[in-house]
Amino acid sequence: MLGGPSASLSVNRATLSAGDYSVQGFEDRIRIERKELGDFVNCCTRERDRFVRELDKLRAFELRAIVVEASLLDVAAHRYRSRALPKAIVASAVAFHVDYGVPTIWAGDHAKAARVAEMILCRFAKKAAEKGPEQA
Repeated sequence: MLGGPSASLSVNRATLSAGDYSVQGFEDRIRIERKELGDFVNCCTRERDRFVRELDKLRAFELRAIVVEASLLDVAAHRYRSRALPKAIVASAVAFHVDYGVPTIWAGDHAKAARVAEMILCRFAKKAAEKGPEQA
């Protein structure tokens, strides 16, 4: 459906102040936080205070998102280890978007999450390049 990673994409490993992914040259403008479902559930429950601090940092970026390696059907089917109800996990995702401006993208699985994150980053870089340095 989404295809494999782009052959033209080069990856540099670096530590970011917030999030897991950005685009070189635009680190001050875009961040993607990628989560496995169990980790996302922990961010909605036990680790919520820490994650809210992370969301607060992400607010500063022009484009930011959480990409989850699962679907809403996975949440609804309670395919995670926690007593948290699925509706509480979905409500947390909604709160993260409304309260912090960070949407949650339910990508379906690990491979699709990687591809979705790549698509977001590449599109952002392409649009910024089209605008040129004076408008970017």
